[in-house]
Amino acid sequence: MGPLPKRKLSKSRRDRRRAHDSLTLNHIIQCEGCGDYHVVHRVCPNCGTYRGQTVMEVAKDN
Repeated sequence: MGPLPKRKLSKSRRDRRRAHDSLTLNHIIQCEGCGDYHVVHRVCPNCGTYRGQTVMEVAKDN
């Protein structure tokens, strides 16, 4: 059998430990080419540009 705690952790001690466990949103920036928002350091899914250069062709839906 593995190790077990000797005493019950209080709610405040448990919650203080979990204070930094919350998930954060990815950093979102505005695209230089089309003005749409996308995740930083990723190709824009709307226009296919990265750092001002077109790196992939995006199919336009009409």
